[in-house]
Amino acid sequence: MDEKIKDPAIENEANLLTERERPEFLAGYRSLLRAAGEITAEAGLTRKVRAILADGAQRGLFERDKFGNSTLHRAILTAAAVCERISPDRNMVLAVLLYRLCRAEALSVGQITSEWGEDVARMVSGLLKVSSLYARGAAVESENFRRLLMAFADDIRVIIIMIVDRLVLMKLINHHPSERLVRDVAYEANYLYASLAHRLGLYAIKSELEDMSLKYTDRQTYTEIARGLNERKAMRDAYIARFIAPVKERLEAAGLKFDIKGRTKSIFSIWNKLRKQKTDLDHIYDLCAIRVISTPRSLRRR
Repeated sequence: MDEKIKDPAIENEANLLTERERPEFLAGYRSLLRAAGEITAEAGLTRKVRAILADGAQRGLFERDKFGNSTLHRAILTAAAVCERISPDRNMVLAVLLYRLCRAEALSVGQITSEWGEDVARMVSGLLKVSSLYARGAAVESENFRRLLMAFADDIRVIIIMIVDRLVLMKLINHHPSERLVRDVAYEANYLYASLAHRLGLYAIKSELEDMSLKYTDRQTYTEIARGLNERKAMRDAYIARFIAPVKERLEAAGLKFDIKGRTKSIFSIWNKLRKQKTDLDHIYDLCAIRVISTPRSLRRR
């Protein structure tokens, strides 16, 4: 049974969610509250945010988007993901949570400036401008759209929020009944947001967006590759361990401070190799990647 949370209005909102959504919402909400306690020493901030979300829920301001997802649910998960995947940044989290209320005209940018500061208001304004760009029905696949998006956002943190929000949305629409809607989102995520994530160095998010894009546009191929990788996991793990052992030994002997990890390449990356090389999984010999991160002596703790 789900543990109750302390905000009746938020609990009521959770009760309106589907059986699948409810545990995600409550887990995301608790994660966000923990992060909020860590990212600021400002007295009453957590209480103020909880109060305004509760008020918005009571007033029905968090409607469902065109995919059927509660916008409060999506905002909570996005804010929590920003904390977990990017940084527990106070202003970014506030911008995510307050944007929907500002879009519903329950808050003005001026009120946000007065209550939470110009920096938060600037990001909310950026999110509103980007929303207006989408409302124009511009062709997402054009380079012009990408340039307009960057110009409208005006702050790189707005782009990061949008990338994380798209990652959350991609997870929420798994098994959505409208194949057309899912394919459109998957194409946009791969073409636009994965590319932006790569430019910003958000490589793990980029890979997730690409993998889910393939999953939603060609589920059979995605499943076949995932199954093949799983069947070869033990052999692959052993290979990585054998490869890392002598490298680690030499680095330690040289007195270097380092972190070394092995990983399997993303499903999307492997799919690209299969397609370009016109072969099968048994004939792809670079399924793994080894990463060595060395800490410069000047940055080590003495």
